[in-house]
Amino acid sequence: MNTKLLAAFIPSVILSASIVVAYIFLRTYKLSRKGRRSPLTRQLLRSPGESLRTQIEDITADILFFLMLIFVIPLLFYSIYLSEILSGKEGGLSIITLFTAAAIGFCMIKLWKMLKLRNLLFLGLDCELTVGQELNYLMLEGCRVYHDFPAEKFNIDHVVVGPRGVFAVETKGRAKPDKKMGREEAIVIYDGHTLNFPGWTETEPIVQARLQAEWLSKWLTSAVGEYISVQPVLSFPGWYVEQKEKDDLIFLYGKATFLAQPLNIEALSKPLIQRIS
Repeated sequence: MNTKLLAAFIPSVILSASIVVAYIFLRTYKLSRKGRRSPLTRQLLRSPGESLRTQIEDITADILFFLMLIFVIPLLFYSIYLSEILSGKEGGLSIITLFTAAAIGFCMIKLWKMLKLRNLLFLGLDCELTVGQELNYLMLEGCRVYHDFPAEKFNIDHVVVGPRGVFAVETKGRAKPDKKMGREEAIVIYDGHTLNFPGWTETEPIVQARLQAEWLSKWLTSAVGEYISVQPVLSFPGWYVEQKEKDDLIFLYGKATFLAQPLNIEALSKPLIQRIS
């Protein structure tokens, strides 16, 4: 390869190598931090949406990488085209243009999907922060509140332990249809089996909330040595849930103080609350 050919490739090679090295460095640095010991000897409580925050950081790094690729790809293929000209070959422009368009198109599709996912993660984070801040007021009523509780291959968004019992709270962020219908567009109807939103239905949050409550009940029962019942709670911040059928599922919207108010008798005594916590 002669000097002219090398000169044609040098700019794109340097830029591409710099981006790849920077991306690898950031990824390696992040992974290396996981193996380091914290100077704090006491384990800190997790904040609302901590797992989502980590996912947002990861996907943001991937978005930046693909954005940089979009700038690098045309330069790289242009260098290939220059090398073809300098080597005396004619043609090939249409093929190079096709490959360039295909590569950029692939990156754009990846970016579109990641940006949509990132928006959903931000919506979920905002909702978990909203519910978490509301639940924190229950600590003034003598409750213990935990956020982003780690379980087996999943996290429980919020756990409340108080005189009324133990609650596993699952928070779901759902965007509202932009129909300017006022309150009517923000009503979810629960018929005992299905969540009926304006224009779509869901059942997965119901199943998830109950499975998480069941898991937490078994885990606490094993840890404490006596049966601990856990009630499933679902929250859709910004939505009003109209319950056509009453069952074990509790819906949280607005103030959460009712979770701290015992019924006729306390479900959990103070010593038992202390043992659970």
